[in-house]
Amino acid sequence: MRHILPTLAAIAVCAFQLSATPAAAEGPLTVELNKFEAGESGGCRAFFLFRNQTANSFEGFEMSLAILDTNGIIDRLLTIDAAPLPASRTTLKLFEIPEISCDAISEILLHELASCKPQNADETDCFPFLELVSRTSAGLVK
Repeated sequence: MRHILPTLAAIAVCAFQLSATPAAAEGPLTVELNKFEAGESGGCRAFFLFRNQTANSFEGFEMSLAILDTNGIIDRLLTIDAAPLPASRTTLKLFEIPEISCDAISEILLHELASCKPQNADETDCFPFLELVSRTSAGLVK
């Protein structure tokens, strides 16, 4: 009986460690500001690529962005809804930034993630695995 107790304790520790380990390796969720294009009404059209390399599909993904002009002054706040974002896929989304030309944008700040909701799960904090990239003259930063 003495040998069984330490063995059961070891099994319990191993089971706890396995349950604390994620089921699938999580990659990043990359938000890429891919390009700007002049909008039809004098604004700016922004092309975003969402590279979801996580094991989760997201049914909610809403970002609040601060648009900074060439003087570094916040011109406006813009909320964009990029959902759905399927797991292991790249998704293209276009968003209009009204009343400011593309060359007048110096930086876009991710002010807040209003929603980051994996499919069939509760809201989660995406900041730890979120990566931001810009291929435009404007930076995309946290």
